[in-house]
Amino acid sequence: MAETKKTVTEKATKETKTKKASSTTTKKVATAKKAETATKEVAKAPAKKAETKKAAPKAKKEEKKVEAKKEVKPTVTEAKAKVLGLKVTPRKVRLVIDLVRGKNVDEAIETLSLVHKEAAPMIIKLINSAVANATNNFNMNKDNLYIAEIMASDSFKMRRYLPRAKGSASGMVKRFSNVYITLKEKSEF
Repeated sequence: MAETKKTVTEKATKETKTKKASSTTTKKVATAKKAETATKEVAKAPAKKAETKKAAPKAKKEEKKVEAKKEVKPTVTEAKAKVLGLKVTPRKVRLVIDLVRGKNVDEAIETLSLVHKEAAPMIIKLINSAVANATNNFNMNKDNLYIAEIMASDSFKMRRYLPRAKGSASGMVKRFSNVYITLKEKSEF
């Protein structure tokens, strides 16, 4: 009987072990299946999102094309140019730019080529730059351009000193200027 009790207890322990093992394996299998289905769903979800993302930009592009066709681009009637930090005082630059304000571009360049001032060649360059902006960027006719606005203002100032008698010094300001120009097209009637 002792042997039978041992065998019975051994069999019972084996059965409980197998039941536990089978239950853990079934739990593992179940969790593995759940994980697989979850990964499949996650894999499908970005694909759906990607499809909607691909479809959305196409729709937006089509809407933009329709809006672009509806919008009429305004015609630009003026071109601008500027020079900053010109090493001439604004007072001296104003003497030169007052000669060409309101004139035709070709006439202004001819006038400035005859002026013997330090700022004249720099203003010619500025006018040529504005003409290039008008013709290349805005398709304006060079023959119809005139100087609508031109102005000079203060830029930065360099403080220096001049030596004076008996070891003293007096202040000196080296002024720079900014020049802005606007060209417009003459309307032909």
